[in-house]
Amino acid sequence: MINRIWSGKNKLYWLLTPFSLLYGLIVSIRRNCYRLGLFKSWRAPIPVIVVGNLSVGGNGKTPLVIYLIEQLRQKGYRVGVVSRGYGGSSRHYPVQVDDTATAEVVGDEPFLIYQRTKVPIAVSPKRSEAIKLLLASYELDLIITDDGLQHYALQRDIEIVVVDGKKGFGNGWYLPAGPLRELPSRLNSVDYLIINGQTEQSYKQSYSMILIPHNAINLKTGEQLPVSKLQSVCAIAGIGDPNRFFTMLKTLNVDIIHTVAFNDHQPYTLMQLSSLVKSKDILLMTEKDAVKCLPFAQNNWWYLPIDAQLPKEFIDNLCQKIKQLNDIQSKRN
Repeated sequence: MINRIWSGKNKLYWLLTPFSLLYGLIVSIRRNCYRLGLFKSWRAPIPVIVVGNLSVGGNGKTPLVIYLIEQLRQKGYRVGVVSRGYGGSSRHYPVQVDDTATAEVVGDEPFLIYQRTKVPIAVSPKRSEAIKLLLASYELDLIITDDGLQHYALQRDIEIVVVDGKKGFGNGWYLPAGPLRELPSRLNSVDYLIINGQTEQSYKQSYSMILIPHNAINLKTGEQLPVSKLQSVCAIAGIGDPNRFFTMLKTLNVDIIHTVAFNDHQPYTLMQLSSLVKSKDILLMTEKDAVKCLPFAQNNWWYLPIDAQLPKEFIDNLCQKIKQLNDIQSKRN
């Protein structure tokens, strides 16, 4: 229902527009207070790259963060990552994500990024505290903040916005009538616009991103197989847009018995997931789901990792911008 409302297919969103107008007013006042210096913001001693979006839901932000980490490390940069840690249950912040951490404590997305990259990562609702924690222990060249476009308490040097090519900006309304945290006009002030997937809309100065699936991996044994080889599959997804995952599996000719969509950041239990499949069937999930299921994974549970792919011109342009920032910083020192 909510997706139909936010897409404009269900006109019930008009009932929520008064609340959206109030939300938009608060967003505008808050941002201007930071811009005018009425609210304090903190600047890190090294460049900060914010990866975020204008709308709620799955836009492909986490695969892009992993892509940036891998590409920038290849260029010789020492990268750290900070995140709010949404869905985590840590009793104190900031907290560092390391080999002793769990997705339940630090959040599924930070834990996934760490499992993939092993870069220094810290989590805190106040991103500045997370950055300070990392800088106290590591020599870093730059920070990537996973989400946080609207977290204006942290100053940033580069802003990257990810847009779902299919959904775009929905019905164009602020929350709760629509999916927007900020209006599309905000794109005029960001550095890079990344379009995830094919789109019929026209965007100026944007880069296309596609998500490339790899072999399916068994959670219990680490065995890898082409995902099309899996038989009698129950596919689950607890991400912003589960249908994107299910559609991908269909294009890969996966033998799907049925699909189950969960809420984004859904916590799982062994009993809950085991009830979905028989012992001879396969439970297939996203990598984001898998990191939460590792402690109680079963032999017939698999996940499908994906990687982001972008044009070479994007990372070259980004590295040039980082170099310019470092040159400016060197002159100041």
